[in-house]
Amino acid sequence: MSSHREAPEISKDPAADNTDVYAWVDPTDATKVNLVANFNPFEIPYGGPNFSEFADDVLYTINVSNGSKALADISYQFRFTTTIRNPGTFLYNIGPIASITDTNFNRPQTFSVTKVVRAANGTLTSTVLGSGLLVPPCNVGERSTPNYEANIGSAGVQALGTGRKVFAGPRSDAFFVDLGSIFDLAGLRPLNNAHVIPLPVMAGMNGLQGLNVHTIALQVPKTELTVGGTAPTDPAASSSVVGIWASTYRSRGRLFDSTTATYKPFGDMVQISRLGNPLVNEVVNPMSVKDKWNSTLPSADATAATTSPYYFAKYVNKSELAGLLPSLYPAAFPNLAQFNGTGNPRTDLNAVLLTGIPTGVVPGFQNYTGPVQADMLRLNMAVAPAAAGSEKPLGLLGGDAAGFPNGRRPVDDVTTIEIRAIAGLTLPLTYPSYKTDAILSGDALRDGTTNTNAPLLTVFPYLAPPASGYATTPGTPSVGSTTGKAR
Repeated sequence: MSSHREAPEISKDPAADNTDVYAWVDPTDATKVNLVANFNPFEIPYGGPNFSEFADDVLYTINVSNGSKALADISYQFRFTTTIRNPGTFLYNIGPIASITDTNFNRPQTFSVTKVVRAANGTLTSTVLGSGLLVPPCNVGERSTPNYEANIGSAGVQALGTGRKVFAGPRSDAFFVDLGSIFDLAGLRPLNNAHVIPLPVMAGMNGLQGLNVHTIALQVPKTELTVGGTAPTDPAASSSVVGIWASTYRSRGRLFDSTTATYKPFGDMVQISRLGNPLVNEVVNPMSVKDKWNSTLPSADATAATTSPYYFAKYVNKSELAGLLPSLYPAAFPNLAQFNGTGNPRTDLNAVLLTGIPTGVVPGFQNYTGPVQADMLRLNMAVAPAAAGSEKPLGLLGGDAAGFPNGRRPVDDVTTIEIRAIAGLTLPLTYPSYKTDAILSGDALRDGTTNTNAPLLTVFPYLAPPASGYATTPGTPSVGSTTGKAR
């Protein structure tokens, strides 16, 4: 789920592959917003000698739309540069790395941040916010990276001008989901006995536990994201809402230089990956259009002819997974099956994922960005954040308007939220007479995982330090077992 290896082509280019995007009002300083984008899915902590890193030939961006056209009105661009200090060794480090500047680290990376602002007439203005910024190394182990977070990881948080902070480096993946079951014919282990191919009931297993990602995190004042720099204080005001997504770009072509044994980019930069809401390109879009979706701007999600395979909005309006659930769990979704039979569009999912929720649909809440249908996270910055530790993981569905789909926090259980929405829990928002299926009246419909990932930090960048290669216990493969234990 989310966006780990979600499309055929980008799965072959992990350094450029978006995995998750988060955006939320900071719980300790409500004048700030945290924007986080993760890349490089399923990093094994002990994956040496060439540990995971950002790519020098990829342009990474975090984009903000503060108008009504789903365009990148503000784009933060990140470029990385890698150096080999000692060309005579195969080692990632030639001794303990005691600090982020330690010369024992043999493959350091630095990065620059450029802010690009789009004026109303389309003119772009670029400002370099920082350069030569330091990327922490991976957490190799106690010999190589002793006291990782205190000595190295925390030093990756760097000031970026007045009121901003930035971090780029390895972190523990905060997303949790039972990948092994969900991609086994949409299995939900707690409901295994109700599946058309029944198996014993089990608790869910977090397929991302112990894995790392590479994170770009940015903390900026709210006033930097609004039109005219106004402070968003009224949750009902359209100016309080912004759309957010991340994207990556590579040069259109590259050639292998046999002299240096490296690839040389040429041509203009083209978008090869994007991510706003979790799930969309993972299990909403069909496989045949996933790569095209990754290369398309959000503002074009509904601009092709409705008969075109690239009219992406239609895959939200008629969810394939919503159609499959009554077939896979025959007794659980009779009302959903009946609704599917009407052929009516899923206007509830369209609002949640493509336009934001208009005023009047959810009492006291809106995150509507206008009529342009586009996949973006939508954050109403005037909604007060929940106090740290009091967040409700089901977000808006759980009565916590500061959580998904109002932006997304690392604690939000987006898997459960979106499974329940697709299963019909949000249908009454736009079809008031619809009666949800009984399975949605309690807490039964979920993938069964709990957040067994490393504990989040209480300060920026909030994502936990990366798992240590030395301290990680490799998993035991299971061959043909239905109990989750190896034979």
